[in-house]
Amino acid sequence: LRSRRNGIPVSDSSSPTSTRPRKTPRQARAEETVESIIEAAAQVLEAEGIEGFNTNAIARRAGVSIGSLYQYFPGKDALTVALIQRETRRFHDDAVAALAQRSGKATLEYLIGAAVRQQLQRPMLARLLDVQESSPALRGEVGKTGFDALVVAVVRRVAPRLEHPEVAAADLLAIIQGLTDSAGERGEQNLENLEHRVRAAVFGYLSRVARPRKHSP
Repeated sequence: LRSRRNGIPVSDSSSPTSTRPRKTPRQARAEETVESIIEAAAQVLEAEGIEGFNTNAIARRAGVSIGSLYQYFPGKDALTVALIQRETRRFHDDAVAALAQRSGKATLEYLIGAAVRQQLQRPMLARLLDVQESSPALRGEVGKTGFDALVVAVVRRVAPRLEHPEVAAADLLAIIQGLTDSAGERGEQNLENLEHRVRAAVFGYLSRVARPRKHSP
């Protein structure tokens, strides 16, 4: 079923296309409009929470008409996906700089710092996006960024003799995510303190699993 707002057809929220942009901006001005709408969505989520997150509020904050918003996004689910994709892309772009560090230790430390920054620089946004991303309507829409492969590459640099780097990378992701998410839920704001604790957990884990196993006689 479709309805119309300001003469523009709007997909029903149950439509599989309702989580995807209506069209891709081709000109610089259109790109700026889309970016302003996505940032407005972030600010509405931070200021009003999920309850106040709606297209009218986003259009007002972006300074565009609701019709202009619907030219690009069919509804708030599509905006949520676009916002999650933007934040994920920013996090990945920050984290990939870890591979430019001079040592394995510095590489992993940078990756941890990127994860802490992503969670605590805009903590309310990070928490709300975590909630939204887990919703059934959005599951599977965000796509993969290659982050798992990045973490495996970091593990291979910091512990080159590790027998199963993929397993260690999965474990490290779980440790980092668990600590940063819980810190965000508690409303922590001290990036340096959280980074110190995550480093302790991660390097403590690696120091144990990287030890050669003692074989029984």
